Amino acid sequence: MKDVKVLGPGCKRCNTTAEMVQSEADKLGIPIALEKVTDYAAIAGYGIASTPGIVIDGKVVHAGGLPKPEDVARWLSA
Repeated sequence: MKDVKVLGPGCKRCNTTAEMVQSEADKLGIPIALEKVTDYAAIAGYGIASTPGIVIDGKVVHAGGLPKPEDVARWLSA
């Protein structure tokens, strides 16, 4: 199971990103533990200045703006 965190204050883009990650994981049949991180100190701890950010298994893979679904699929498959 992959540990996935979506970093952001809970804005529309952050929620859309979380939904996209879950949707791509479901399409690929990859089980994930999805967590939304909204605490600014925790977000800053990942070195993210712009949100939404995505962290997969402890590694920051995306920061700022909506990711492309194909990129999310690639990150989850890695």
